[in-house]
Amino acid sequence: MTSVMAGAQDGPIGIAFAEAPEQSSGVCTGQSTDKTLACAREKCVEGGAMAQDCLRVKWCYPAGWSADLFVQHQEGLHWHEYLCGWDSKQAVLAAIEVACDRERRSYIIECSAVRFWDDKGQELEAN
Repeated sequence: MTSVMAGAQDGPIGIAFAEAPEQSSGVCTGQSTDKTLACAREKCVEGGAMAQDCLRVKWCYPAGWSADLFVQHQEGLHWHEYLCGWDSKQAVLAAIEVACDRERRSYIIECSAVRFWDDKGQELEAN
């Protein structure tokens, strides 16, 4: 559920993430913090969650390289964590390695990137 806000954009963009745990999420890029976070919430609602359940979980400006991580606790709970603002693909991949380090976070049984965005806000496949 990704949307790049329409219209010409001069200068750097930011990226906003909204999530309704276990239900839906939304991602938008833009230059205005408030408008971009509102867009992400709208995308979350379009995915089937109620507006009050769509939490604004992260904003980065400039957006840089970004990733959506799926993380699962050994007791079965799972959630998403968002990394953003990295200056290159290599940097965000290194950040994922740290975030998913099971020696540091011994309570997780799964952690992997499920989506990426480049520094222009374009979604890329997670390999």
